[in-house]
Amino acid sequence: MTRAHHTATESEVAYLARALKAPRIGSDYAAIAAQARDGSWTYEEYLAAVLSVEASARAESGARGRIRRAGFPQIKTIDEFDFSTQPTIDRGRIARLETGGWITEAGNVIFLGPPGTGKTHLATGLGVIAARQGYRVAFDTAAGWITRLTQAHNRGELDGLLKKLNGYQLLIVDEVGYVPIEADAANLFFQLVSGRYERGSLIMTSNLPFSRWGECFGDITVAAAMVDRIVHHAEIFTHKGTSYRIAGREGVLPSVVAERQAH
Repeated sequence: MTRAHHTATESEVAYLARALKAPRIGSDYAAIAAQARDGSWTYEEYLAAVLSVEASARAESGARGRIRRAGFPQIKTIDEFDFSTQPTIDRGRIARLETGGWITEAGNVIFLGPPGTGKTHLATGLGVIAARQGYRVAFDTAAGWITRLTQAHNRGELDGLLKKLNGYQLLIVDEVGYVPIEADAANLFFQLVSGRYERGSLIMTSNLPFSRWGECFGDITVAAAMVDRIVHHAEIFTHKGTSYRIAGREGVLPSVVAERQAH
């Protein structure tokens, strides 16, 4: 190949890479071609290698976008979680959830227990994995979801919002029970949960056992109907112990415990 021909080929590849919106092909094809010549690859092997670079980069870019759009307050991973602080949480059960099969089956995951015991960390970690696996994920607190639903209802756009949220394979509802929910808002939240029953997955965290969800939602009947749908296809984990954020801090833990007991 003459130098002029080589330059023309480079220009054509660069143009085609831009036209296909495949910048990694444009930047990496020459280096891969050198490897192919040294290794006596077939044409098919070279083509597969070039396409693989672009496909991998696109997958990673898509994952980053889904994670960003999910609205996680912080990015937490399962690998970062210290399971020694929660011996009641079976690492094997969490590992099975990391495969993502439960989302395909529209299952749910529930983390119950005191504040500061890692519920949000595990919920976020599973959500991040789901986003990397290609699922659409959205995260908010229970109060945040209630605000969204109430605002949509007041604008006459509730059906549109619920339809939009049904396009997400996984919704994460954090901190159920931290803020009391009025009856009208509880009914809106019930519509969200009911609409996802056997159609889409939920991860929920709560500081209250299911028996006390009536206190949070202000209506025992609505709470019971909601719990019935949530737990039907759910993996439920119960966290124990004291908040890791204050455990071991000398002089802080006793005063916090005493204050809670006083109230």
